[in-house]
Amino acid sequence: MESLPREQLIANLQKSFQMYINQYGMDDIGVFEEEGQDDLYYLGYTIKKDGKTYHIHSPYRKDTFGGLSLIKNEWTIESDEPQKTDLNGFHSLDSAFRYI
Repeated sequence: MESLPREQLIANLQKSFQMYINQYGMDDIGVFEEEGQDDLYYLGYTIKKDGKTYHIHSPYRKDTFGGLSLIKNEWTIESDEPQKTDLNGFHSLDSAFRYI
């Protein structure tokens, strides 16, 4: 899989912010990024909707030059509520957004 610069991936995510807010009734949206163990990196969105915050992301592998390549085309939903379990296996961003 092709490795892309982090900045390019983030710019691609940001292009659709307003459309997603309008389409899914979100209060706010931003970029989510988190370094994982070893060469794992998680990239996606932080969503605020109905007073709750969610992180929707996909796993990437970080190369030695800082480029990122998607590991699998699957989205995970994390809630800021500690008692909630992460929800895995969303094969489209649309299905993850509709779920919340």
